[in-house]
Amino acid sequence: MRIVVAEDLYLLRDGMVRLLEAYGHQVAATATTGPETLDVLLTQRPDVAVVDVRMPPTQSDEGLRAALDARRRVPGLPILILSQHVEQLYARELLADGAGGIGYFLKESVFDADQFVDALERVAGGGTAMDPAVIAKLLSSGSSNRRLERLTEREHDVLGLMAEGLSNQAVGQRLFLSESAISKHTTSIFGKLGITDDGNNNRRVLAVLTYLNNA
Repeated sequence: MRIVVAEDLYLLRDGMVRLLEAYGHQVAATATTGPETLDVLLTQRPDVAVVDVRMPPTQSDEGLRAALDARRRVPGLPILILSQHVEQLYARELLADGAGGIGYFLKESVFDADQFVDALERVAGGGTAMDPAVIAKLLSSGSSNRRLERLTEREHDVLGLMAEGLSNQAVGQRLFLSESAISKHTTSIFGKLGITDDGNNNRRVLAVLTYLNNA
């Protein structure tokens, strides 16, 4: 994959570059400020980008705003936000276009290299990779959704793990259920959420976006 890394802290940025190259990926460019991030995202058009939220010049939300701006100009541009903070409003805005290709992890929740690279690859493929803590924050501030209210408690569990980016097999292992049982649950979820298989959209991504947007 061709990857852009936008992180202002030298040690963390350099560490990610070395890690990604060790896994056989190409770091096409790095950025250390919000404006620079937007520029490299638009000029490089990477397969996926890792973007910090708070970057110079003001150390507020420059990185996240650059990611949003880039996604508006290049719909579906895959972005993995890696931050110390959950910015709920911006996170919802990232999810709102329904295009997928979005991840949001807290830095403190990334425990090993395989986990990080796997999340990047899922996002690059148009999927989602959401930190459980981010999911909890989004759901705690969400509004009621009648379609989501139709889901059983088990279906909520399955959909939450799907939001993390887990496959049916991995969800089954986490919930101690067979893969076929998870498949039945996902089919039921798609039906209750009104998500049809039209051949153009990834139903798993649409279900997850409905769940996270809670709208």
